[in-house]
Amino acid sequence: MPAQATDFIPAEFDASDWPQIEALLDDLQNRTVSSAQELERWLADRSELEAACDEAMADRYITMSRRTNDKAAQRAYTEFVEKIPPKLKPRLFELDKRFVQLSGEHKLDEHRYEVILRDTKAEVELFRPDNVPIQTELAKLAQEYGQITGEMTVEFEGEEKTLPQMAVFQESPDRQVRESAWKTVSERRLQDADKLDELLDKMVERRHKMAKNAGFDNFIGYAFKSKMRFDYGPEHCQAFHEACEKHVVPFNKRLSERRREALGVRSLRPWDLSVDPKGRGPLRPFNGGHELFDKSMRAFEKLDNRLAEMFEVLGEGLPTEGEAEGVYLDLDSRKGKAPGGYQYMRDYTRRPFIFMNAAGVQRDVETMVHEAGHAFHSMLLVEEPLLHYRHAPIEFCEVASMAMEFLTMPYWGGPDGFYPDETDHGRAVRQHIESSVSILSWIATIDLFQHKLYAKPDHSRKERTDIWLELDDRFGYMGRAQADFSGLNPRFRETTWQRQGHLYGSPFYYIEYGIAQLGAMGVWLHAMEKGEKSAVDAYIEALAIGGSRPLPELFKAAGLPFDFGPDIVGRLVDRAERELEKLPE
Repeated sequence: MPAQATDFIPAEFDASDWPQIEALLDDLQNRTVSSAQELERWLADRSELEAACDEAMADRYITMSRRTNDKAAQRAYTEFVEKIPPKLKPRLFELDKRFVQLSGEHKLDEHRYEVILRDTKAEVELFRPDNVPIQTELAKLAQEYGQITGEMTVEFEGEEKTLPQMAVFQESPDRQVRESAWKTVSERRLQDADKLDELLDKMVERRHKMAKNAGFDNFIGYAFKSKMRFDYGPEHCQAFHEACEKHVVPFNKRLSERRREALGVRSLRPWDLSVDPKGRGPLRPFNGGHELFDKSMRAFEKLDNRLAEMFEVLGEGLPTEGEAEGVYLDLDSRKGKAPGGYQYMRDYTRRPFIFMNAAGVQRDVETMVHEAGHAFHSMLLVEEPLLHYRHAPIEFCEVASMAMEFLTMPYWGGPDGFYPDETDHGRAVRQHIESSVSILSWIATIDLFQHKLYAKPDHSRKERTDIWLELDDRFGYMGRAQADFSGLNPRFRETTWQRQGHLYGSPFYYIEYGIAQLGAMGVWLHAMEKGEKSAVDAYIEALAIGGSRPLPELFKAAGLPFDFGPDIVGRLVDRAERELEKLPE
Protein backbone atom coordinates (compact mmCIF):
# COMPACT_ATOMS: atom_id res chain seq x y z
CA MET A 1 0.00 0.00 0.00
CA PRO A 2 1.43 3.44 -0.91
CA ALA A 3 1.79 6.21 1.60
CA GLN A 4 -1.30 8.38 1.84
CA ALA A 5 -1.28 11.54 -0.20
CA THR A 6 -1.50 13.69 2.93
CA ASP A 7 -1.43 13.33 6.72
CA PHE A 8 -4.88 14.89 7.06
CA ILE A 9 -6.61 11.71 8.28
CA PRO A 10 -5.71 10.68 11.87
CA ALA A 11 -4.27 7.20 12.27
CA GLU A 12 -7.23 5.99 14.36
CA PHE A 13 -9.90 7.66 12.23
CA ASP A 14 -13.30 5.89 12.24
CA ALA A 15 -15.30 6.76 9.12
CA SER A 16 -18.49 5.37 10.63
CA ASP A 17 -18.39 7.96 13.45
CA TRP A 18 -20.03 11.17 12.27
CA PRO A 19 -18.38 13.55 14.81
CA GLN A 20 -14.94 12.47 13.56
CA ILE A 21 -15.97 13.07 9.95
CA GLU A 22 -17.61 16.36 10.84
CA ALA A 23 -14.46 17.72 12.47
CA LEU A 24 -12.47 17.19 9.28
CA LEU A 25 -15.27 18.63 7.15
CA ASP A 26 -15.28 21.73 9.33
CA ASP A 27 -11.53 22.08 8.78
CA LEU A 28 -11.98 21.95 5.02
CA GLN A 29 -14.94 24.31 5.06
CA ASN A 30 -13.24 26.95 7.23
CA ARG A 31 -9.58 26.64 6.23
CA THR A 32 -7.97 29.73 4.75
CA VAL A 33 -6.83 29.07 1.21
CA SER A 34 -4.59 31.84 -0.12
CA SER A 35 -2.86 30.36 -3.15
CA ALA A 36 -3.11 27.76 -5.89
CA GLN A 37 -0.64 25.61 -3.96
CA GLU A 38 -2.80 25.74 -0.84
CA LEU A 39 -5.85 24.91 -2.95
CA GLU A 40 -4.09 21.83 -4.30
CA ARG A 41 -3.33 20.73 -0.74
CA TRP A 42 -6.97 21.39 0.21
CA LEU A 43 -8.09 19.17 -2.69
CA ALA A 44 -5.72 16.38 -1.67
CA ASP A 45 -6.93 16.51 1.94
CA ARG A 46 -10.54 16.41 0.86
CA SER A 47 -9.73 13.48 -1.42
CA GLU A 48 -8.29 11.46 1.48
CA LEU A 49 -11.37 12.16 3.63
CA GLU A 50 -13.71 10.99 0.87
CA ALA A 51 -11.53 7.94 0.27
CA ALA A 52 -11.74 6.98 3.94
CA CYS A 53 -15.53 7.35 3.95
CA ASP A 54 -15.86 5.45 0.67
CA GLU A 55 -13.77 2.61 2.04
CA ALA A 56 -15.94 2.35 5.13
CA MET A 57 -18.91 1.89 2.81
CA ALA A 58 -16.95 -0.55 0.64
CA ASP A 59 -15.99 -2.76 3.58
CA ARG A 60 -19.60 -3.02 4.69
CA TYR A 61 -20.88 -3.63 1.16
CA ILE A 62 -18.31 -6.37 0.58
CA THR A 63 -19.17 -8.10 3.84
CA MET A 64 -22.90 -7.80 3.17
CA SER A 65 -22.68 -9.25 -0.34
CA ARG A 66 -20.44 -12.08 0.82
CA ARG A 67 -22.90 -13.04 3.55
CA THR A 68 -26.46 -12.09 2.64
CA ASN A 69 -27.77 -14.37 5.43
CA ASP A 70 -25.69 -12.62 8.10
CA LYS A 71 -28.08 -10.26 9.84
CA ALA A 72 -25.30 -8.36 11.59
CA ALA A 73 -23.55 -7.71 8.27
CA GLN A 74 -26.80 -6.55 6.68
CA ARG A 75 -27.52 -4.31 9.66
CA ALA A 76 -24.03 -2.77 9.60
CA TYR A 77 -24.44 -1.79 5.96
CA THR A 78 -27.97 -0.46 6.48
CA GLU A 79 -26.95 1.56 9.52
CA PHE A 80 -24.04 3.08 7.65
CA VAL A 81 -26.09 4.15 4.59
CA GLU A 82 -28.78 5.55 6.88
CA LYS A 83 -26.38 7.41 9.15
CA ILE A 84 -23.40 8.66 7.12
CA PRO A 85 -24.29 9.51 3.46
CA PRO A 86 -27.39 11.59 4.36
CA LYS A 87 -25.18 13.84 6.49
CA LEU A 88 -22.08 13.64 4.33
CA LYS A 89 -23.60 14.47 0.93
CA PRO A 90 -24.86 17.97 1.88
CA ARG A 91 -21.49 18.78 3.42
CA LEU A 92 -19.64 17.57 0.34
CA PHE A 93 -21.94 19.75 -1.73
CA GLU A 94 -20.82 22.75 0.32
CA LEU A 95 -17.21 21.75 -0.34
CA ASP A 96 -18.02 21.45 -4.05
CA LYS A 97 -19.34 25.01 -4.02
CA ARG A 98 -16.27 26.19 -2.16
CA PHE A 99 -13.97 24.49 -4.66
CA VAL A 100 -15.73 26.16 -7.59
CA GLN A 101 -15.40 29.51 -5.81
CA LEU A 102 -11.75 28.99 -4.85
CA SER A 103 -10.84 27.85 -8.36
CA GLY A 104 -12.06 31.22 -9.59
CA GLU A 105 -9.81 33.00 -7.08
CA HIS A 106 -6.66 30.90 -7.56
CA LYS A 107 -5.74 29.79 -11.06
CA LEU A 108 -5.02 26.07 -11.26
CA ASP A 109 -3.27 24.25 -14.08
CA GLU A 110 -5.99 24.00 -16.76
CA HIS A 111 -4.87 20.66 -18.15
CA ARG A 112 -4.50 18.98 -14.77
CA TYR A 113 -7.74 20.23 -13.26
CA GLU A 114 -10.04 20.53 -16.29
CA VAL A 115 -11.98 17.34 -15.63
CA ILE A 116 -12.45 17.72 -11.87
CA LEU A 117 -13.62 21.32 -12.32
CA ARG A 118 -16.03 20.34 -15.08
CA ASP A 119 -17.44 17.47 -13.02
CA THR A 120 -17.67 19.48 -9.80
CA LYS A 121 -19.58 22.27 -11.49
CA ALA A 122 -22.05 19.67 -12.77
CA GLU A 123 -22.42 18.21 -9.27
CA VAL A 124 -23.15 21.68 -7.88
CA GLU A 125 -25.79 22.27 -10.52
CA LEU A 126 -27.36 18.86 -9.87
CA PHE A 127 -27.41 18.72 -6.09
CA ARG A 128 -30.68 19.12 -4.19
CA PRO A 129 -30.92 18.54 -0.41
CA ASP A 130 -34.37 16.97 -0.90
CA ASN A 131 -32.75 14.20 -2.94
CA VAL A 132 -30.43 12.97 -0.21
CA PRO A 133 -33.10 10.97 1.67
CA ILE A 134 -34.39 9.62 -1.66
CA GLN A 135 -30.90 8.38 -2.50
CA THR A 136 -30.76 6.66 0.88
CA GLU A 137 -34.09 4.96 0.18
CA LEU A 138 -32.82 3.81 -3.22
CA ALA A 139 -29.66 2.35 -1.69
CA LYS A 140 -31.78 0.34 0.73
CA LEU A 141 -34.08 -0.84 -2.08
CA ALA A 142 -31.05 -1.96 -4.08
CA GLN A 143 -29.87 -3.84 -0.99
CA GLU A 144 -33.26 -5.55 -0.88
CA TYR A 145 -32.79 -6.73 -4.48
CA GLY A 146 -29.49 -8.32 -3.46
CA GLN A 147 -31.09 -10.04 -0.50
CA ILE A 148 -33.99 -11.42 -2.56
CA THR A 149 -31.79 -12.76 -5.34
CA GLY A 150 -29.04 -13.93 -3.00
CA GLU A 151 -31.48 -16.18 -1.18
CA MET A 152 -32.65 -17.92 -4.36
CA THR A 153 -31.68 -21.59 -4.24
CA VAL A 154 -33.24 -24.72 -5.77
CA GLU A 155 -33.25 -28.44 -5.12
CA PHE A 156 -31.82 -30.23 -8.13
CA GLU A 157 -30.66 -33.82 -8.44
CA GLY A 158 -30.96 -34.22 -4.69
CA GLU A 159 -28.81 -31.21 -3.77
CA GLU A 160 -29.43 -27.59 -2.87
CA LYS A 161 -27.92 -25.34 -5.55
CA THR A 162 -27.49 -21.60 -5.94
CA LEU A 163 -28.69 -20.19 -9.25
CA PRO A 164 -25.10 -19.51 -10.45
CA GLN A 165 -24.29 -23.16 -9.70
CA MET A 166 -27.21 -24.20 -11.93
CA ALA A 167 -25.53 -22.63 -14.97
CA VAL A 168 -23.43 -25.72 -15.56
CA PHE A 169 -26.54 -27.82 -16.29
CA GLN A 170 -27.39 -25.60 -19.26
CA GLU A 171 -24.29 -27.06 -20.91
CA SER A 172 -25.34 -30.68 -20.42
CA PRO A 173 -25.61 -32.73 -23.66
CA ASP A 174 -28.77 -34.29 -22.20
CA ARG A 175 -31.62 -32.11 -23.41
CA GLN A 176 -33.98 -33.37 -20.70
CA VAL A 177 -31.47 -32.36 -18.02
CA ARG A 178 -31.15 -28.89 -19.56
CA GLU A 179 -34.90 -28.47 -19.79
CA SER A 180 -35.45 -29.62 -16.23
CA ALA A 181 -32.71 -27.33 -14.92
CA TRP A 182 -33.97 -24.34 -16.89
CA LYS A 183 -37.55 -24.82 -15.71
CA THR A 184 -36.44 -25.36 -12.11
CA VAL A 185 -34.53 -22.08 -12.10
CA SER A 186 -37.28 -20.20 -13.95
CA GLU A 187 -39.96 -21.42 -11.55
CA ARG A 188 -37.81 -20.31 -8.63
CA ARG A 189 -37.37 -16.86 -10.12
CA LEU A 190 -41.13 -16.55 -10.57
CA GLN A 191 -41.66 -17.05 -6.84
CA ASP A 192 -40.17 -13.59 -6.30
CA ALA A 193 -41.24 -11.97 -9.57
CA ASP A 194 -44.00 -9.89 -7.97
CA LYS A 195 -41.63 -8.68 -5.26
CA LEU A 196 -39.11 -7.62 -7.88
CA ASP A 197 -41.81 -5.90 -9.95
CA GLU A 198 -42.90 -3.98 -6.87
CA LEU A 199 -39.32 -3.10 -6.08
CA LEU A 200 -38.79 -1.54 -9.51
CA ASP A 201 -42.12 0.31 -9.20
CA LYS A 202 -40.79 2.00 -6.07
CA MET A 203 -37.43 2.77 -7.66
CA VAL A 204 -38.89 4.31 -10.82
CA GLU A 205 -41.20 6.51 -8.75
CA ARG A 206 -38.38 7.74 -6.52
CA ARG A 207 -35.94 8.31 -9.37
CA HIS A 208 -38.51 10.36 -11.24
CA LYS A 209 -39.12 12.46 -8.14
CA MET A 210 -35.39 12.98 -7.73
CA ALA A 211 -35.12 14.15 -11.34
CA LYS A 212 -38.05 16.56 -10.98
CA ASN A 213 -36.49 17.99 -7.82
CA ALA A 214 -33.36 18.75 -9.86
CA GLY A 215 -35.32 20.47 -12.64
CA PHE A 216 -35.46 17.66 -15.22
CA ASP A 217 -38.52 16.45 -17.09
CA ASN A 218 -37.63 12.85 -16.31
CA PHE A 219 -34.87 10.65 -14.94
CA ILE A 220 -33.14 10.21 -18.32
CA GLY A 221 -31.62 13.70 -18.35
CA TYR A 222 -30.79 13.47 -14.67
CA ALA A 223 -29.06 10.12 -15.14
CA PHE A 224 -26.92 11.35 -18.02
CA LYS A 225 -25.77 14.44 -16.17
CA SER A 226 -25.15 12.60 -12.91
CA LYS A 227 -23.00 10.09 -14.81
CA MET A 228 -21.00 12.98 -16.30
CA ARG A 229 -21.86 11.96 -19.85
CA PHE A 230 -20.46 15.10 -21.44
CA ASP A 231 -19.23 13.34 -24.55
CA TYR A 232 -22.36 11.52 -25.70
CA GLY A 233 -26.11 11.67 -25.26
CA PRO A 234 -29.32 9.70 -25.88
CA GLU A 235 -28.94 10.22 -29.63
CA HIS A 236 -25.62 8.33 -29.56
CA CYS A 237 -27.29 5.53 -27.62
CA GLN A 238 -29.95 5.41 -30.33
CA ALA A 239 -27.20 5.04 -32.93
CA PHE A 240 -25.86 2.09 -30.94
CA HIS A 241 -29.33 0.50 -30.80
CA GLU A 242 -29.71 0.87 -34.56
CA ALA A 243 -26.20 -0.48 -35.17
CA CYS A 244 -26.99 -3.57 -33.12
CA GLU A 245 -30.23 -4.10 -34.97
CA LYS A 246 -28.45 -3.75 -38.33
CA HIS A 247 -25.32 -5.83 -37.66
CA VAL A 248 -25.61 -7.86 -34.44
CA VAL A 249 -29.13 -9.25 -34.77
CA PRO A 250 -28.36 -10.81 -38.22
CA PHE A 251 -25.11 -12.21 -36.75
CA ASN A 252 -27.12 -13.79 -33.92
CA LYS A 253 -29.65 -15.24 -36.34
CA ARG A 254 -26.88 -16.86 -38.37
CA LEU A 255 -25.41 -18.36 -35.20
CA SER A 256 -28.77 -19.63 -34.04
CA GLU A 257 -29.64 -21.24 -37.36
CA ARG A 258 -26.31 -23.07 -37.37
CA ARG A 259 -26.95 -24.12 -33.78
CA ARG A 260 -30.45 -25.38 -34.59
CA GLU A 261 -29.17 -27.42 -37.52
CA ALA A 262 -26.29 -28.87 -35.49
CA LEU A 263 -28.61 -29.86 -32.67
CA GLY A 264 -31.09 -31.35 -35.13
CA VAL A 265 -34.11 -29.67 -33.55
CA ARG A 266 -37.14 -28.01 -35.13
CA SER A 267 -36.69 -24.88 -33.05
CA LEU A 268 -34.34 -23.64 -30.36
CA ARG A 269 -35.79 -23.69 -26.89
CA PRO A 270 -34.46 -21.49 -24.05
CA TRP A 271 -32.45 -24.44 -22.71
CA ASP A 272 -30.69 -24.96 -26.05
CA LEU A 273 -28.70 -21.73 -26.05
CA SER A 274 -25.65 -22.69 -23.98
CA VAL A 275 -25.05 -26.35 -24.81
CA ASP A 276 -22.28 -27.29 -27.21
CA PRO A 277 -24.07 -27.78 -30.57
CA LYS A 278 -21.98 -30.87 -31.33
CA GLY A 279 -23.24 -32.58 -28.19
CA ARG A 280 -19.94 -32.43 -26.34
CA GLY A 281 -20.03 -32.10 -22.58
CA PRO A 282 -19.58 -28.78 -20.77
CA LEU A 283 -16.15 -27.25 -20.69
CA ARG A 284 -14.54 -27.79 -17.29
CA PRO A 285 -11.72 -25.23 -17.12
CA PHE A 286 -10.95 -25.50 -13.39
CA ASN A 287 -12.06 -26.94 -10.09
CA GLY A 288 -12.48 -24.39 -7.32
CA GLY A 289 -11.39 -20.81 -6.81
CA HIS A 290 -7.79 -21.62 -5.95
CA GLU A 291 -7.25 -23.40 -9.27
CA LEU A 292 -9.07 -20.61 -11.08
CA PHE A 293 -6.56 -18.15 -9.67
CA ASP A 294 -3.51 -20.31 -10.43
CA LYS A 295 -4.47 -20.90 -14.06
CA SER A 296 -5.34 -17.24 -14.57
CA MET A 297 -1.92 -16.38 -13.16
CA ARG A 298 -0.25 -18.54 -15.80
CA ALA A 299 -2.23 -16.82 -18.56
CA PHE A 300 -1.14 -13.38 -17.38
CA GLU A 301 2.49 -14.52 -17.11
CA LYS A 302 2.40 -15.52 -20.77
CA LEU A 303 0.66 -12.31 -21.83
CA ASP A 304 2.74 -9.68 -20.01
CA ASN A 305 4.94 -9.68 -16.89
CA ARG A 306 3.60 -6.29 -15.75
CA LEU A 307 0.07 -7.67 -15.60
CA ALA A 308 1.25 -10.89 -13.93
CA GLU A 309 3.00 -8.96 -11.16
CA MET A 310 -0.20 -7.07 -10.33
CA PHE A 311 -2.31 -10.23 -10.47
CA GLU A 312 0.08 -11.98 -8.10
CA VAL A 313 -0.68 -9.34 -5.45
CA LEU A 314 -4.38 -10.22 -5.65
CA GLY A 315 -3.58 -13.78 -4.60
CA GLU A 316 -2.21 -12.77 -1.22
CA GLY A 317 -4.30 -14.53 1.41
CA LEU A 318 -6.09 -16.86 -1.03
CA PRO A 319 -8.08 -18.93 -0.14
CA THR A 320 -8.69 -17.48 3.34
CA GLU A 321 -12.20 -16.39 4.20
CA GLY A 322 -13.19 -13.06 5.62
CA GLU A 323 -12.70 -9.37 5.03
CA ALA A 324 -10.98 -9.16 8.42
CA GLU A 325 -7.94 -10.91 6.97
CA GLY A 326 -7.67 -8.26 4.28
CA VAL A 327 -8.07 -10.69 1.41
CA TYR A 328 -8.37 -9.51 -2.16
CA LEU A 329 -10.58 -12.27 -3.54
CA ASP A 330 -13.79 -14.21 -2.83
CA LEU A 331 -14.29 -16.49 -5.82
CA ASP A 332 -16.45 -19.56 -5.13
CA SER A 333 -20.26 -19.64 -5.26
CA ARG A 334 -22.04 -20.68 -2.06
CA LYS A 335 -25.38 -20.34 -0.32
CA GLY A 336 -25.93 -16.95 1.27
CA LYS A 337 -23.69 -15.11 -1.17
CA ALA A 338 -25.09 -12.39 -3.44
CA PRO A 339 -25.15 -13.21 -7.17
CA GLY A 340 -22.90 -11.67 -9.76
CA GLY A 341 -19.37 -10.37 -9.66
CA TYR A 342 -17.58 -7.08 -9.09
CA GLN A 343 -14.27 -5.40 -8.33
CA TYR A 344 -14.45 -2.85 -5.53
CA MET A 345 -11.48 -0.62 -4.81
CA ARG A 346 -11.03 0.15 -1.12
CA ASP A 347 -9.98 3.69 -1.83
CA TYR A 348 -8.15 4.72 1.32
CA THR A 349 -5.87 1.70 1.67
CA ARG A 350 -5.73 1.28 -2.12
CA ARG A 351 -6.61 -2.42 -1.99
CA PRO A 352 -8.83 -3.92 -4.70
CA PHE A 353 -11.33 -6.66 -3.90
CA ILE A 354 -12.76 -9.12 -6.43
CA PHE A 355 -16.07 -10.85 -5.76
CA MET A 356 -17.55 -13.55 -7.99
CA ASN A 357 -19.54 -16.79 -7.98
CA ALA A 358 -17.32 -19.34 -9.67
CA ALA A 359 -19.06 -22.61 -10.51
CA GLY A 360 -16.37 -24.18 -12.70
CA VAL A 361 -17.66 -23.02 -16.11
CA GLN A 362 -16.02 -21.08 -18.94
CA ARG A 363 -17.90 -17.93 -18.05
CA ASP A 364 -16.05 -17.91 -14.72
CA VAL A 365 -12.73 -17.75 -16.56
CA GLU A 366 -13.95 -14.68 -18.40
CA THR A 367 -15.25 -13.13 -15.17
CA MET A 368 -11.93 -13.71 -13.41
CA VAL A 369 -9.80 -12.00 -16.05
CA HIS A 370 -12.47 -9.32 -16.51
CA GLU A 371 -12.45 -8.33 -12.84
CA ALA A 372 -8.66 -8.58 -12.84
CA GLY A 373 -8.67 -5.89 -15.55
CA HIS A 374 -10.63 -3.62 -13.22
CA ALA A 375 -8.13 -4.37 -10.46
CA PHE A 376 -5.21 -3.53 -12.77
CA HIS A 377 -6.87 -0.19 -13.50
CA SER A 378 -7.16 0.54 -9.78
CA MET A 379 -3.64 -0.64 -9.01
CA LEU A 380 -2.09 1.51 -11.74
CA LEU A 381 -3.63 4.56 -10.06
CA VAL A 382 -2.66 4.04 -6.42
CA GLU A 383 -0.18 6.93 -6.52
CA GLU A 384 -2.75 9.39 -7.93
CA PRO A 385 -3.42 11.87 -5.07
CA LEU A 386 -6.92 12.83 -6.20
CA LEU A 387 -9.65 10.28 -5.60
CA HIS A 388 -11.63 11.80 -8.45
CA TYR A 389 -8.91 10.77 -10.89
CA ARG A 390 -8.40 7.31 -9.40
CA HIS A 391 -11.73 6.43 -11.01
CA ALA A 392 -12.13 6.74 -14.78
CA PRO A 393 -15.46 6.99 -16.61
CA ILE A 394 -17.23 3.63 -16.59
CA GLU A 395 -17.19 3.45 -20.37
CA PHE A 396 -13.41 3.20 -20.21
CA CYS A 397 -13.22 1.20 -16.98
CA GLU A 398 -15.02 -1.57 -18.82
CA VAL A 399 -12.51 -1.42 -21.67
CA ALA A 400 -9.88 -2.15 -19.00
CA SER A 401 -11.73 -5.29 -17.94
CA MET A 402 -13.15 -6.58 -21.23
CA ALA A 403 -9.85 -6.19 -23.06
CA MET A 404 -8.34 -8.73 -20.67
CA GLU A 405 -10.91 -11.29 -21.80
CA PHE A 406 -9.72 -10.93 -25.38
CA LEU A 407 -5.99 -10.60 -24.77
CA THR A 408 -5.80 -13.67 -22.53
CA MET A 409 -7.71 -15.91 -24.99
CA PRO A 410 -4.57 -17.35 -26.64
CA TYR A 411 -3.29 -18.42 -23.21
CA TRP A 412 -6.32 -20.28 -21.90
CA GLY A 413 -4.84 -23.43 -23.42
CA GLY A 414 -1.61 -25.36 -22.96
CA PRO A 415 -0.53 -28.10 -20.55
CA ASP A 416 -0.77 -25.82 -17.50
CA GLY A 417 -3.75 -23.79 -18.70
CA PHE A 418 -7.49 -24.07 -18.42
CA TYR A 419 -7.67 -26.29 -21.51
CA PRO A 420 -4.80 -28.72 -22.13
CA ASP A 421 -6.88 -30.15 -24.97
CA GLU A 422 -6.54 -28.00 -28.08
CA THR A 423 -10.12 -28.67 -29.18
CA ASP A 424 -11.49 -27.49 -25.84
CA HIS A 425 -9.35 -24.37 -26.06
CA GLY A 426 -10.79 -23.65 -29.50
CA ARG A 427 -14.31 -24.15 -28.18
CA ALA A 428 -13.70 -21.69 -25.36
CA VAL A 429 -12.31 -19.03 -27.70
CA ARG A 430 -15.23 -19.54 -30.10
CA GLN A 431 -17.73 -19.22 -27.26
CA HIS A 432 -16.14 -16.01 -26.08
CA ILE A 433 -16.02 -14.31 -29.47
CA GLU A 434 -19.59 -15.33 -30.27
CA SER A 435 -20.95 -14.24 -26.90
CA SER A 436 -19.02 -10.94 -26.98
CA VAL A 437 -20.77 -9.98 -30.20
CA SER A 438 -24.12 -11.53 -29.28
CA ILE A 439 -24.34 -9.70 -25.95
CA LEU A 440 -24.38 -6.36 -27.74
CA SER A 441 -28.03 -6.89 -28.71
CA TRP A 442 -28.87 -7.68 -25.07
CA ILE A 443 -27.12 -4.47 -24.00
CA ALA A 444 -29.15 -2.53 -26.57
CA THR A 445 -32.32 -4.17 -25.23
CA ILE A 446 -31.62 -3.29 -21.60
CA ASP A 447 -30.55 0.26 -22.44
CA LEU A 448 -33.55 1.02 -24.64
CA PHE A 449 -35.84 -0.65 -22.07
CA GLN A 450 -34.70 1.92 -19.51
CA HIS A 451 -35.11 4.83 -21.90
CA LYS A 452 -38.70 3.78 -22.53
CA LEU A 453 -39.53 3.12 -18.86
CA TYR A 454 -38.21 6.42 -17.56
CA ALA A 455 -39.70 8.42 -20.44
CA LYS A 456 -43.06 7.29 -19.06
CA PRO A 457 -42.49 6.83 -15.31
CA ASP A 458 -46.19 6.28 -14.56
CA HIS A 459 -46.32 3.18 -16.78
CA SER A 460 -48.29 0.20 -15.55
CA ARG A 461 -46.78 -3.24 -15.09
CA LYS A 462 -48.64 -4.41 -18.18
CA GLU A 463 -47.17 -1.56 -20.19
CA ARG A 464 -43.73 -2.48 -18.86
CA THR A 465 -44.26 -6.07 -19.96
CA ASP A 466 -45.44 -4.97 -23.39
CA ILE A 467 -42.35 -2.78 -23.80
CA TRP A 468 -40.12 -5.68 -22.82
CA LEU A 469 -41.74 -8.14 -25.22
CA GLU A 470 -41.55 -5.66 -28.10
CA LEU A 471 -37.83 -5.15 -27.51
CA ASP A 472 -37.26 -8.85 -27.03
CA ASP A 473 -38.83 -9.47 -30.44
CA ARG A 474 -36.73 -6.72 -32.00
CA PHE A 475 -33.32 -7.64 -30.57
CA GLY A 476 -33.63 -11.29 -29.57
CA TYR A 477 -33.62 -13.30 -26.37
CA MET A 478 -30.63 -12.78 -24.07
CA GLY A 479 -28.47 -11.49 -26.88
CA ARG A 480 -29.35 -14.36 -29.23
CA ALA A 481 -32.06 -14.90 -31.84
CA GLN A 482 -35.49 -15.42 -30.33
CA ALA A 483 -35.93 -18.74 -28.53
CA ASP A 484 -39.18 -20.70 -28.83
CA PHE A 485 -41.24 -20.22 -25.67
CA SER A 486 -44.37 -21.99 -26.93
CA GLY A 487 -46.12 -24.08 -24.30
CA LEU A 488 -44.23 -22.40 -21.45
CA ASN A 489 -45.57 -20.11 -18.77
CA PRO A 490 -45.57 -16.69 -20.50
CA ARG A 491 -44.27 -15.11 -17.29
CA PHE A 492 -40.93 -16.82 -17.87
CA ARG A 493 -40.27 -14.60 -20.87
CA GLU A 494 -42.08 -11.55 -19.52
CA THR A 495 -39.84 -11.33 -16.45
CA THR A 496 -36.46 -12.08 -18.05
CA TRP A 497 -35.37 -8.49 -17.44
CA GLN A 498 -35.51 -9.00 -13.66
CA ARG A 499 -32.24 -10.93 -13.66
CA GLN A 500 -30.40 -7.79 -14.84
CA GLY A 501 -29.36 -6.30 -11.52
CA HIS A 502 -28.25 -3.00 -13.09
CA LEU A 503 -31.91 -2.08 -13.57
CA TYR A 504 -32.22 -1.99 -9.79
CA GLY A 505 -28.86 -0.91 -8.43
CA SER A 506 -27.31 1.08 -11.30
CA PRO A 507 -29.94 2.60 -13.59
CA PHE A 508 -28.69 3.53 -17.06
CA TYR A 509 -25.39 1.89 -16.22
CA TYR A 510 -25.42 -0.62 -19.06
CA ILE A 511 -24.79 1.17 -22.33
CA GLU A 512 -21.25 1.53 -20.95
CA TYR A 513 -20.78 -2.20 -21.49
CA GLY A 514 -21.67 -1.84 -25.15
CA ILE A 515 -19.33 1.10 -25.70
CA ALA A 516 -16.58 -0.71 -23.82
CA GLN A 517 -17.12 -4.02 -25.61
CA LEU A 518 -16.47 -2.27 -28.88
CA GLY A 519 -13.37 -0.68 -27.34
CA ALA A 520 -12.13 -4.04 -26.03
CA MET A 521 -12.60 -5.61 -29.44
CA GLY A 522 -10.59 -2.71 -30.82
CA VAL A 523 -7.75 -3.57 -28.42
CA TRP A 524 -7.97 -7.17 -29.67
CA LEU A 525 -7.71 -6.00 -33.28
CA HIS A 526 -4.70 -3.87 -32.29
CA ALA A 527 -3.01 -6.97 -30.85
CA MET A 528 -3.70 -8.97 -34.00
CA GLU A 529 -2.60 -6.23 -36.39
CA LYS A 530 0.32 -4.61 -34.52
CA GLY A 531 1.30 -7.20 -31.94
CA GLU A 532 0.40 -7.96 -28.33
CA LYS A 533 3.13 -5.82 -26.81
CA SER A 534 1.95 -2.77 -28.70
CA ALA A 535 -1.63 -3.40 -27.55
CA VAL A 536 -0.65 -3.96 -23.90
CA ASP A 537 1.63 -0.91 -23.92
CA ALA A 538 -1.24 1.29 -25.12
CA TYR A 539 -3.61 -0.41 -22.67
CA ILE A 540 -1.37 0.29 -19.66
CA GLU A 541 -0.62 3.83 -20.80
CA ALA A 542 -4.33 4.63 -21.13
CA LEU A 543 -5.27 3.01 -17.80
CA ALA A 544 -2.58 5.00 -15.99
CA ILE A 545 -4.32 8.25 -17.02
CA GLY A 546 -7.25 7.30 -14.79
CA GLY A 547 -10.07 9.82 -14.92
CA SER A 548 -7.83 12.85 -15.37
CA ARG A 549 -8.78 13.40 -19.02
CA PRO A 550 -12.09 13.40 -20.95
CA LEU A 551 -13.42 10.10 -22.25
CA PRO A 552 -12.49 10.53 -25.95
CA GLU A 553 -8.87 11.18 -24.91
CA LEU A 554 -8.76 7.95 -22.91
CA PHE A 555 -9.94 6.00 -25.95
CA LYS A 556 -7.38 7.80 -28.11
CA ALA A 557 -4.57 6.92 -25.67
CA ALA A 558 -5.54 3.25 -26.04
CA GLY A 559 -5.49 3.62 -29.84
CA LEU A 560 -9.27 3.47 -30.15
CA PRO A 561 -11.93 5.62 -31.87
CA PHE A 562 -14.65 6.96 -29.60
CA ASP A 563 -17.47 5.83 -31.85
CA PHE A 564 -20.23 3.27 -31.31
CA GLY A 565 -22.33 3.79 -34.39
CA PRO A 566 -23.10 1.47 -37.33
CA ASP A 567 -19.74 1.79 -39.13
CA ILE A 568 -17.64 0.71 -36.14
CA VAL A 569 -20.09 -2.01 -35.10
CA GLY A 570 -20.23 -3.36 -38.63
CA ARG A 571 -16.43 -3.44 -38.96
CA LEU A 572 -15.93 -5.27 -35.66
CA VAL A 573 -18.70 -7.80 -36.30
CA ASP A 574 -17.21 -8.54 -39.72
CA ARG A 575 -13.73 -9.10 -38.23
CA ALA A 576 -15.15 -11.33 -35.49
CA GLU A 577 -16.86 -13.51 -38.09
CA ARG A 578 -13.61 -13.81 -40.05
CA GLU A 579 -11.77 -14.89 -36.90
CA LEU A 580 -14.47 -17.43 -36.13
CA GLU A 581 -14.02 -18.97 -39.58
CA LYS A 582 -10.40 -19.79 -38.64
CA LEU A 583 -11.44 -21.79 -35.57
CA PRO A 584 -12.46 -25.46 -35.59
CA GLU A 585 -16.16 -26.03 -35.04
